[in-house]
Amino acid sequence: MSLTLIVLLPFIGAVLPAIMIRAGRNACATATGSVTLLALILLMAKAPAVISGEVFQVSYSWLPELGLNVTFFLDGLGLLFATLILGIGLLIIIYARFYLSKDDPMGRFYAFLLLFQGAMVGIVLSDNILLLLVFWELTSLSSFLLIGYWKHLPEGRQGARMALAVTGAGGLAMIAGMLILGDIVGSYDLTVILQNADLIQASPMYVPALVLILLGCFTKSAQFPFHFWLPHAMAAPTPVSAYLHSATMVKAGIFLMARMWPVLSGTPEWFYIVATAGLVTMVLGAWIAIFKHDLKGLLAYSTVSHLGLITMLLGFGTPIAAVAGVFHIINHATFKAALFMTAGIIDHETGTRDIRRLGGLLNLMPIAGTIGIISAASMAGIIPLNGFLSKEMMLEEAWHTMWLDQGWVVPLLATVGAIFSVAYSFRFIFHVWLGKPRDENLPHHPHDPPFGMWGPPALLTVLVVLIGLFPAVIAGPLVAATSSAVIGGELPEYHLALWHGLTPALGMSVIAIVVGALLLMRHGTLISATANLSRPDAKAMFDCAIAKLVALSRVISDNLHNGSLQRYLSVMIVASVAIGVSGFYAEPDHTAGTRELLDVSPAAAIGWVLLVVTCIAAVVMHHNRLLSLLLVGVIGLIVSLGFIYLSAPDLALTQISVEVVTVILMLLALNILPKETPKESLPGRKLRDGVVSIAAGLGIGGAIWAIMTRDLPNSISAYHLANSKIEGGGTNVVNVILVDFRGFDTFGEIIVLGIAALSIFALIETVTQGEAAKRLASWVVSNRRSADRHPMMMVVATRVMLPLSLMVGVYIFLRGHNEPGGGFIAGLVVSVALVVQYMASGFGWTQNRMKVNYHGMIGLGVIAAAITGASAWVAGLPFLTSGFVHVHLPIVGEFELASAMGFDLGVFLTVVGAVMLALAKLSQVERMAEHVDVNLDPMDHDPSVRIATPEKEA
Repeated sequence: MSLTLIVLLPFIGAVLPAIMIRAGRNACATATGSVTLLALILLMAKAPAVISGEVFQVSYSWLPELGLNVTFFLDGLGLLFATLILGIGLLIIIYARFYLSKDDPMGRFYAFLLLFQGAMVGIVLSDNILLLLVFWELTSLSSFLLIGYWKHLPEGRQGARMALAVTGAGGLAMIAGMLILGDIVGSYDLTVILQNADLIQASPMYVPALVLILLGCFTKSAQFPFHFWLPHAMAAPTPVSAYLHSATMVKAGIFLMARMWPVLSGTPEWFYIVATAGLVTMVLGAWIAIFKHDLKGLLAYSTVSHLGLITMLLGFGTPIAAVAGVFHIINHATFKAALFMTAGIIDHETGTRDIRRLGGLLNLMPIAGTIGIISAASMAGIIPLNGFLSKEMMLEEAWHTMWLDQGWVVPLLATVGAIFSVAYSFRFIFHVWLGKPRDENLPHHPHDPPFGMWGPPALLTVLVVLIGLFPAVIAGPLVAATSSAVIGGELPEYHLALWHGLTPALGMSVIAIVVGALLLMRHGTLISATANLSRPDAKAMFDCAIAKLVALSRVISDNLHNGSLQRYLSVMIVASVAIGVSGFYAEPDHTAGTRELLDVSPAAAIGWVLLVVTCIAAVVMHHNRLLSLLLVGVIGLIVSLGFIYLSAPDLALTQISVEVVTVILMLLALNILPKETPKESLPGRKLRDGVVSIAAGLGIGGAIWAIMTRDLPNSISAYHLANSKIEGGGTNVVNVILVDFRGFDTFGEIIVLGIAALSIFALIETVTQGEAAKRLASWVVSNRRSADRHPMMMVVATRVMLPLSLMVGVYIFLRGHNEPGGGFIAGLVVSVALVVQYMASGFGWTQNRMKVNYHGMIGLGVIAAAITGASAWVAGLPFLTSGFVHVHLPIVGEFELASAMGFDLGVFLTVVGAVMLALAKLSQVERMAEHVDVNLDPMDHDPSVRIATPEKEA
């Protein structure tokens, strides 16, 4: 349970900042930090057991038939990343409290931060790849909110969109790769997948799965050629940059490569794709960083370079290289988070991040300067800091790695990357902290910040030194546990120590430091020499690609989605007919079905003739909107009678209720539309529409004939009939299917219904405001208006029938589990009962007495259905599994109480809320367009109380 709580705490805590912000900034930060601290404590309680080799696992059944279960597990790799996410996250929360200004909405910032934190923890602890994908996409969305936090800055909005587009596209590719991987193994559980390396690598789908998964990893971890988004994400506040780009978001791709290392590595495809991409990214990122004048820009490209270094080590595919990669994950997180926070301190205290204006800050900011110099020295790989240790291990592995049978390529490029790394790290030291000030007129007078800003990076800097001096003691157990989880087998022999003797790696390191220092000394010359070189702008290329994609999309949408319903229907119908015809010719057996047909009774024949005649009449008279609507209602009534004839009372009740509600809502819409639709201008269009319609009718008729004249094997109907009472507790099979067997479908449908109602509300809301409202006020209606809008007989009849109608709705709701009825039908019946009140007595009179929040009713319905479904988890059952008990009450006697009633109640509330919300907005438009001087007052028992006056109704 504590493992699940570690994942859920950040999501639960995300609501606290919004609540606590009114109590002050300190209370908001304290509440946020307490959530992260509690999750970190729970994690640390399991750390000793995990380091000793134990693995914790917890699982909850969700959608077992789809292979999607809520399963978490904690091993060494998960422990490392969860510790970085929560530990550095806690420091960032403290740092952000002092960094953000009073004008920044701190509650929103911390809410986004916790949302992102929960998604990252979910990724590293997920034991189901489908669940991992959910968290993966959530990190893209939450990082979009964090990067674009300063929404008043154009570069912030652009950076957020770029990050979302690149990582989102990679995530889509990775989804496909993960599905292929799960299909190969036959399971979506990571623990199962990690035990089937031979099966995966022997599959012909191994390479496609590998490429698709790596696309997701490379885009998330900013590997070449997807590296360009990360520097543009630096427009985010420094706490966001320090958190996302040192230990969390950009490490998600690294994590996944490490997690999949046992089953995907060890092949030539893995080596040449992963190692090459990492090597190129390391060198390219380090080279670009040398020329960046913005502190965060320099650190961004240095991050790209170090991520490439880790990717390259994982790509080598050897156990010792994996150990080196794990060690550098720890080291990079410590010194890079400290450096980002130091860059934020400089920006905060001087008012600029331009290196060309800085210099000599150590004398003015000794504490921040000490932190920055030590962290930058570690980034350069200077002894005795932790960066030196993992850089030595990297160079050692590079020395022994062949690339295309050439032993010099990898060592040379690794050394070049190390040289560039030393150069930009030394530039951070010498051009910012040492030397003389370059600009005496900085926006602010530099000085050390308060403890809340320098304390978090100082703690990380202490770790930088301690890990460098005592690596085996401080980091050794965690590195061993993590490496064991990555390798999935016995650990290779390695030693975490400062001195390994005179080795090629030491020589390469010395060369890197000396040449890097010389490169910095000639930095000005280097900039001048490269000033005229052509430098491809990745952002320009990305913007160009997006512009081309938008242009192509516009061409397609302008031709297919031009606002003509005829064209939409034609495209859909023609495509359906083409698919059906192709399927018909692809099937060699065209023999007629052998199923015995029923005799045609007179009632069925009459109904068929009426249906055909009515459909033809609707087609011929479609120009008259009102008459067409009435004919469509008649068609629906005939269909309902057909359901009754075929013994489908649930379908009949639903169809009749839907027809009544639809006709009423459409009548409201027709009130402000012309009486007739425009005539078709061209005979060719009529001929086209006729041909398409006849083809569709023949195709649908043929498909139905082929299905109905054959006995279909393995029908699921028998299962539903046999298990409806046993498993669902109800004898009404239709209702049990809706709320139990296919409850997840129904849950999705009520969500869609709610969204549709809210969309109607939003669309009509725009019509009732601004210029559109003025045009609506001058609308000339073409339909005649009755002189008596509220006839006394109709008013009396509807008010008398209202309680009876509501009782019928409640009766249909309560009986639905065992007799025809249920929440959907009951919701429609109640909606009709309320709708006729609006028709009889007017919107103003009825609305004044209803006073119901339809938005809230929709939300309450969805929540009620969700809570009912989630309650099954308490009993260890899948989502939306129903339970039932028999209850005995005095007088009432024994009756059955099913948990599905709560779900059906959610359906009922959503249906009523959606129908009434649409009715309310359509009525509002109709009243705004009303100009006829008629009787607008409904009958009232108290004439002195006049609610719906002409002025209010108009």
